Amino acid sequence: QVQLVESGGGLVQPGGSLRLSCVASGFTFNYYSIGWFRQAPGKEREWVSCVSAFRSTSYTEVVKGRFTISRDNAKNTVYLQLNSLKPKDTDVYYCARGRPSADCGSGLGYDYWGQGTQVTVSS
Repeated sequence: QVQLVESGGGLVQPGGSLRLSCVASGFTFNYYSIGWFRQAPGKEREWVSCVSAFRSTSYTEVVKGRFTISRDNAKNTVYLQLNSLKPKDTDVYYCARGRPSADCGSGLGYDYWGQGTQVTVSS
């Protein structure tokens, strides 16, 4: 079955960095885009970034220049490097599989989700 497992979250001070990982299994990884989303309790889920099967990348405006997404098809893994973190980046971060027919940068067309990893930015 399709599985996505996130890791790498934690507590970091403002200005710090984290690298999130999303390990996928149960499907042909290199055929699919992978996206990252984040959500705080009581708030709507927000699309953050994605990397397509062709390795093109997209970012929401508020993280451009601070976050970097990449994929390693040999390891079935997508990474999200978080730099210059701010308290407002505090959220649960989820990775999700994007349908091949969808534009991953639209934030739509995702069909499987991981369980999430908590990122807390605080002094």
